[in-house]
Amino acid sequence: MKYFGAHVSASGGVENAVKNAKDIGATAFALFTKNQRQWLAPILTEEQIATFKAAMTEAGYQAWQVLPHDSYLINLGHPEEEGLEKSRESFFEEMRRCELLGLDRLNFHPGSHLKKISEEESLNRIAESINMALERTKGVTAVLENTAGQGSNLGFRFEHLAYIIERVEDKSRVGVCLDTCHSFAAGYDLRTKEACDATFAEFDRIVGFNYLRGMHLNDAMKPLGSRVDRHSPLGDGEIGWECFKYIAADSRFDNIPLVLETPDEARWAEEIAKLKEFAK
Repeated sequence: MKYFGAHVSASGGVENAVKNAKDIGATAFALFTKNQRQWLAPILTEEQIATFKAAMTEAGYQAWQVLPHDSYLINLGHPEEEGLEKSRESFFEEMRRCELLGLDRLNFHPGSHLKKISEEESLNRIAESINMALERTKGVTAVLENTAGQGSNLGFRFEHLAYIIERVEDKSRVGVCLDTCHSFAAGYDLRTKEACDATFAEFDRIVGFNYLRGMHLNDAMKPLGSRVDRHSPLGDGEIGWECFKYIAADSRFDNIPLVLETPDEARWAEEIAKLKEFAK
């Protein structure tokens, strides 16, 4: 079964994300568990945790239908020790917040070498950061998101993701989130059924569908291989509807959160309804 949703606002409290998801007909959703532009946040209170869990139960969502996202400030492949340590502490806190809220995964961008160290050294730092985070938390999977490859960002090749996963000690607690816009911008074609067949076969060969823990469904404003991360509403960009029909009909994408990050929030309910139709 398919579970479609969007990255909804948690403004005013994490429990509000649950209501916002329900209001647009989402059967999955993403959220920030704290302000994504701050390094640290006040510790969650017992009342906040209980309120969120009650909202989840009332709305009928389970942990695996939710794909929390960490702060944009975090860079687990940072070339400098100060930046790396700050990023790691913030990441540990975000993993811990998910654990306290009863959520079972945390989605994050792998990191950037900032043109100061090699790709390999930065990838090793990312893997080491994940190992450290898994040692300090329980029950939460670290979910690597593929990137568009802007600037010095890593994770735009499936080989980058596989390299990191290979070096994670507890492979039961590492996974991948595929972003369709990022994949397309990185050079993986998704415009036709044949292109989707080839791209997802390559993903399965290099990484493996057994590691897929979620997806971001976004059309792309820029052309194939642009390495520019600009999302478009579904069907309005360079990818087009065929890719999203393909994902909705393919059982390999069952039972994971399939989350919109498209730029027009007013269209989310309509986009989710269309995706549900494609899945029938």
